[in-house]
Amino acid sequence: RENFIHLCNPHLEKMKEDILYHFALGTGTHDFPALFGDVKFVCVGGSPSRMKSFTAYIAEELGLASPGGDYPNICAGTDRYAMYKVGPVLSVSHGMGIPSISIMLHELIKLLHHAKCSNITIIRIGTSGGIGLEPGSVVITRQSVDATFKPQFEQVILGKTVIRSTNLDEQLAKELMQCSKEINQFNTVIGNTMCTLDFYEGQGRLDGAICLYNEEEKLQYLKEAYDSGVRNIEMESSVFAAMCNLSGVKGAVVCVTLLNRLEGDQISSSHDVLVEYQQRPQKLVGYFIKKSLGKV
Repeated sequence: RENFIHLCNPHLEKMKEDILYHFALGTGTHDFPALFGDVKFVCVGGSPSRMKSFTAYIAEELGLASPGGDYPNICAGTDRYAMYKVGPVLSVSHGMGIPSISIMLHELIKLLHHAKCSNITIIRIGTSGGIGLEPGSVVITRQSVDATFKPQFEQVILGKTVIRSTNLDEQLAKELMQCSKEINQFNTVIGNTMCTLDFYEGQGRLDGAICLYNEEEKLQYLKEAYDSGVRNIEMESSVFAAMCNLSGVKGAVVCVTLLNRLEGDQISSSHDVLVEYQQRPQKLVGYFIKKSLGKV
């Protein structure tokens, strides 16, 4: 059954042209169905360079690598986001934090709609701070929770507080977990992910420019988070889950943990170790895509 993108905006139908400003794309200047109509998987992550490297990786995995391995940035007309495409896989950077990924997702969801894409799966691949896990563990998010451990995304719209659900596709999470068992290369868990508005105070760190709490209070908070089911902390998953739900898109968040926050705040692993850690979500999602396309 064809499952198309659901746009929760009746105003778009009245527009003669839709300019996706932060992508430097528009329906009046680009043929969206021709450019993107075959997309089935969208992978998003914070860093442009990481998303380009994922594009090269998935191209090799799918046997679609181009001579010289060069993949042009579709959004070269802007420096806000980077976008790459190989076969049915679109790879897009989203920057850091809820505001940045929210802007990107509004335009990405419209792009997929204008391209008449169907049966889309969107997966965020990224890094995070772990709670009670060995560094290098991969967390598949069950649901995103806020800094008070509630599974919701709260936003002020027209002066009123709007609360949206942050559950993610349960079946997709199970399929990803099964893929991790099959490749059997690193520890993977399904757990809740806490999404914060800040990297320092918002995540209970002691090493920011401002910190008005002590280590005991910090550890008590992180242990409460762990007891509530939280296994990692990042800054994008809540709005990602909320927007996937509203658009009728299957979504997942797959993040590697760079440290165990119960043991410290600063990332001290070597560059080479961190590079290998960051490749783990790519390997898992790459295997999932190959399996979904019958190439395993």
